[in-house]
Amino acid sequence: MSVEENIALMRRWFKEVWNEGRVQTIYKLLSEDVIGVGQDVPGVEIHKPSDFVTFYNRLRGAFPDMKIAIEDAFGAGDKVAVRWSAAMTHTGDHLGIPASNRKVWITGITIARIENGKIVQGWDSWDQLSLMQQISAAAASAR
Repeated sequence: MSVEENIALMRRWFKEVWNEGRVQTIYKLLSEDVIGVGQDVPGVEIHKPSDFVTFYNRLRGAFPDMKIAIEDAFGAGDKVAVRWSAAMTHTGDHLGIPASNRKVWITGITIARIENGKIVQGWDSWDQLSLMQQISAAAASAR
């Protein structure tokens, strides 16, 4: 695939998976042997689409109205980098934290390696501390 096609695939990923809640797109766009780093808690890797669905369900369960805006997207060879921001409301307890009903805004960067129209590796760096502070979990856990 061309760099432009890979960028379009990543735009589709964010639009369909995160903004439209299409779980089936996870299975369409992730390779069966995908490796994901940085999506979940430190040290936990994703090794198949169903692992990603578990993570996805927890995050969407806590923030069902999540909307992600792609701020920048560019690629080289088989890799695409996406700088994004997300706005959402903490209305579910799927993170093990009671819903705070607080509005949250975070930023992150995703880098993906794509082969034959599928994401085979993904690296994420996103502001998990800010998310926890915004829902007051960090302050409550310090007590």
